[in-house]
Amino acid sequence: MIRLLIVDDDAMVRAGLSMILGGVDDIEIVAEAGDGSEVPPLVAGHRPDVVLMDIRMPGVDGLTATEALRRTSAPPEVVVLTTFHADAQVLRALRAGAAGFLLKDIAPGDLVQAIRKVAAGEPILSPAVTRQLITHVSDGGAGERTERARKLLARLSEREREVALAVGQGRSNAEIARELYMSVPTVKAHVSRILTKLDLNNRVQVALLVYDAAT
Repeated sequence: MIRLLIVDDDAMVRAGLSMILGGVDDIEIVAEAGDGSEVPPLVAGHRPDVVLMDIRMPGVDGLTATEALRRTSAPPEVVVLTTFHADAQVLRALRAGAAGFLLKDIAPGDLVQAIRKVAAGEPILSPAVTRQLITHVSDGGAGERTERARKLLARLSEREREVALAVGQGRSNAEIARELYMSVPTVKAHVSRILTKLDLNNRVQVALLVYDAAT
């Protein structure tokens, strides 16, 4: 059972999400919140596996709440909700450790599948969305990030760098295994070592690091 916390300041959006997800056999909505300030106590009390987090809220916004959550021990996965494909705030959320983002007009079936993927440890940032963010979003400080990213990637072995580059291209474990002629468990082991060596939370952050190193 996937334990889910819904965070959105719009009561109608929360109601819609609850209607869509409430009847799914393997998803349990453990709590709802209308502001980021409500998230810490709800997470502590209900221990959700996944948090669907709105970005724009009048009190504590979803970005601040996401950053705070990801600094805690054993945090839940966070998926930010947005109405924009390319938004500097979305990029900030991904850098903070969110597992990806969904558009609020997502089809119900796709929403359910996305939650399942994130709960299983698979980010939901598609290659197309990654390219769009890279093309349209700039939040300053590119030179400094590029230098830092290249230094971090230099810590990896040659094989690990190949895997990191493939992750940056949005490849799945199965695709990486085929392209680099290794087994899926070996790919998973490489990804785990990359995350540990670079002190990153998930594959999305690996992809962003690869992008920073290339700019």
